[in-house]
Amino acid sequence: MDFTIITALFEQKTTMEFMRLGIVYAHLIACCVAIGMVLSSDFAMIKELFKGGKSHLQDSQHMESLQKSVSAALAVLWVSGIAIIWLDINANGLSYLLNPKLQAKITIVMLLTFNGMLLHGLVLPALQKAGSLLELNFSMRLFALFAGALSGVSWFYAAMLGVGRPLSWKYSLTEILAAYPVMIVGGFVAMVLLTQWAKKREANQVGELALATVPRNPALAGA
Repeated sequence: MDFTIITALFEQKTTMEFMRLGIVYAHLIACCVAIGMVLSSDFAMIKELFKGGKSHLQDSQHMESLQKSVSAALAVLWVSGIAIIWLDINANGLSYLLNPKLQAKITIVMLLTFNGMLLHGLVLPALQKAGSLLELNFSMRLFALFAGALSGVSWFYAAMLGVGRPLSWKYSLTEILAAYPVMIVGGFVAMVLLTQWAKKREANQVGELALATVPRNPALAGA
């Protein structure tokens, strides 16, 4: 009888481990998909700022598709993450929620969710109306750049925490998140400088084009 109970408990534990493995795998895939799409979009935007193109920013269908895909990936992250936490609480008790690494990851994912709502509700419509990041008014452009920096840094930071098992219980929440705001501010400042440079270059190009198209006075030309 005892052997039967032990066997049943072992089979139950094995089932739970495989279930957790499958959920973690789905969690990882969703994170990879979101990071890949955000990274490719950011690279395309930076490339266009350097070259002066606007096609990527003017493609409203692409922007909407990107936002929907990232939102879907974020939803999968929430569902799979909650499932993982539930399994770990069953295995380790409620004390598992006191893990600073887990708290840091939940905090970042919450910020990502709120930031995604702002991007979808404010930034995307403004970009579609303006047609270009450089055509946004100054305050909206700064907001868009900050939201973009927050999004990019958050996805990579959350991924790092996801694979950072050595961080569990070894550092406080403050220590784990110490580099997070620094990276956001650094990314934001870098993008502000880049957009200011691109806007200045665009203004110079417009000025040169205007001078080139001004009709010359024949009398002055022959003097």
